[in-house]
Amino acid sequence: MLSRLLLSLFVLSSGLCLAQSGTYIQILGVAQDGGYPHIGCSKQCCNKAWGNDSLHKFITSLALVDSQSGKWWLLEATPDISAQLYYFQSITNGRYSFLPNGIFLTHAHIGHYAGLMNLGREALNTHDVQVYAMPRMKEFLTNNGPWSQLAQLHNINISALRADSEVVLTPKISVIPFKVPHRDEYSETVGYTIKTTDKKYLFIPDINKWNVWERSIVDQINNVDVALIDGTFYRDNELPGRNINEVPHPFVSETLQLFLNQPLTVKNKIHFIHFNHTNPLLWDNNKQTEIRRLGYHIAQQGQRL
Repeated sequence: MLSRLLLSLFVLSSGLCLAQSGTYIQILGVAQDGGYPHIGCSKQCCNKAWGNDSLHKFITSLALVDSQSGKWWLLEATPDISAQLYYFQSITNGRYSFLPNGIFLTHAHIGHYAGLMNLGREALNTHDVQVYAMPRMKEFLTNNGPWSQLAQLHNINISALRADSEVVLTPKISVIPFKVPHRDEYSETVGYTIKTTDKKYLFIPDINKWNVWERSIVDQINNVDVALIDGTFYRDNELPGRNINEVPHPFVSETLQLFLNQPLTVKNKIHFIHFNHTNPLLWDNNKQTEIRRLGYHIAQQGQRL
């Protein structure tokens, strides 16, 4: 975990206004499940980050905020949740409650739900924090320790989502889960469409490949204003010694090819997120500049959308 001093530096470097208004999304992390720098990595991609705390990146998570109602929701409960909750407090000047009004989970891979452990009696010992999860995900949490203890002790209260069924959070915000193909060992996997009064967002941090999904990602992005999509790997050579087919994701290079003939207005909607430590979009300024010149965005920790 990063120190409070480091989090303060993140706040100052983000250049964000503390007096936020309206409905918006705040990006609280951009890394893949292992975070950045990555455990056991001593290669170029992580070496400079091990020696420079300001380069550390939290695991992918979003805050969904309705400033008028004073409510906010967390998308993903990452292993970095303790620091991310403090981070959100810092960049909003303590305007909102420390705990979110609810937590939306996408699936049962460690970077997306393991932070729930911090809500248990060994740590914060919360009371009935609302957790939204798909049916298999709810069953997994309810029937397997240590997560089941969170439900038994009422640290969390799990509500089952239904695919393509809208959850109205406030008059200004609603969330719609939809299934995507992924490595569903313990639960199904979903992305989310987030609707506010003036924007429509797409959030897909994990998916196997675009061409195995029953929906067209091009059509989906054409129908929203902002899309935060899987950018885990840039290309297929990032895991030497490992079979990258065991961890399928759409390479950024494949997504670029898929959207090659789309107008700039469509490319501008795309914000790549959920970067593995090997992905140069996380640490290579030249590669970042190249992608931005093509019209795409790279999700930034602390960024407000």
